[in-house]
Amino acid sequence: MNIPRGTYGFRFAEDTDLQLCVLFAVGSDSITDASYHWDGLERTDGPLLLFQYTISGEGVFESQGRVHRVTAGQAFLAEIPSSHRYYYPPESQEPWEFIFLLFRPNLVLPHWRKFLRESGEIPDLPYECAPIRLLRMMVTDAAAGRITDPLMASSCVYQFMTELVRLQKTTLQNRETWSEPIQQAVDFIENNYSRMISMDQLSEFVSLSKYHFIRRFSSTTGLTPGAYLTRIRTEKAMELLRGTNLSVETISERVGYSSGSYFIKAFRSLTGITPGDFRSGGESLVYRKLFFD
Repeated sequence: MNIPRGTYGFRFAEDTDLQLCVLFAVGSDSITDASYHWDGLERTDGPLLLFQYTISGEGVFESQGRVHRVTAGQAFLAEIPSSHRYYYPPESQEPWEFIFLLFRPNLVLPHWRKFLRESGEIPDLPYECAPIRLLRMMVTDAAAGRITDPLMASSCVYQFMTELVRLQKTTLQNRETWSEPIQQAVDFIENNYSRMISMDQLSEFVSLSKYHFIRRFSSTTGLTPGAYLTRIRTEKAMELLRGTNLSVETISERVGYSSGSYFIKAFRSLTGITPGDFRSGGESLVYRKLFFD
């Protein structure tokens, strides 16, 4: 697909009777000029969410005191306004080609924050994955004048965000495609979930720095190492809650928690119910197991 160049803005009138996602702009560009520079605290068009995906070349994204080189197959996520900068590196020898999407936080901020929390500000995304295909189609449709009303625009934004979050979930199921260090880390977690596991211990085990390990693990599995560990512990706890008469306190120790209260909090955060309610059914359904997609 040839992606049209340019920025396409949308300013549809709001319908007070409907809650809609608000598309602000979508586009594609090729930057070769070092004057290209955006500061998230100087912009006046927020609140906005920016998703920018590099097709070729590279740009720089600075946030939270860290400097990232954003290369082909990587995106960056930024909230406007916030303390961040992105720009074309003056020493670069090739164009920075990218596609981008700007939209209001209406309705989709929880999706955005979830993806950001679990994949980080600089996720690795295949060019042919669903959200990037959708973004390319949005640019093409915008250039052809096919995004003609606020309902259509809202649908584009919402579908993009749901596909982005869904990508995290489906990636988790494709373990055969994971790199060896990530498979080693996952095997270690699944075999040692019942004892305390630190990020320092995991990163040392797979011979990566802690920062790069967390980033690679999150972009590969769709979960942070801590979130993956919590999921495994919760699944093991459900087996014990349904299959034994062990106390909640004992089960919490068996699956690796230092206290029953912390176990209950973590279990409820993931499942929406307490371990006791899961075991007894409480006033709700009696579950044999809960599935996490």
